[in-house]
Amino acid sequence: MSTPIPAGTTWRTSTRSQGNGACVEVAASSRLVAVRDTKNRNGGHLTLTRSAFDAFLDTMRERAQHLS
Repeated sequence: MSTPIPAGTTWRTSTRSQGNGACVEVAASSRLVAVRDTKNRNGGHLTLTRSAFDAFLDTMRERAQHLS
């Protein structure tokens, strides 16, 4: 779902980004988190509720633990 994000919302990349352009950026408000590709910033974004984004991160962290 692509929903307008509030004006003045700051996009940021992870501090763990490699600097090779293969990253995503996030912009968060109190209720929504938008995610976009750094290689195509004008290509739109995916908008998730804060709870859906938190669940996504929890799942990714859990899977990463199983890989290490």
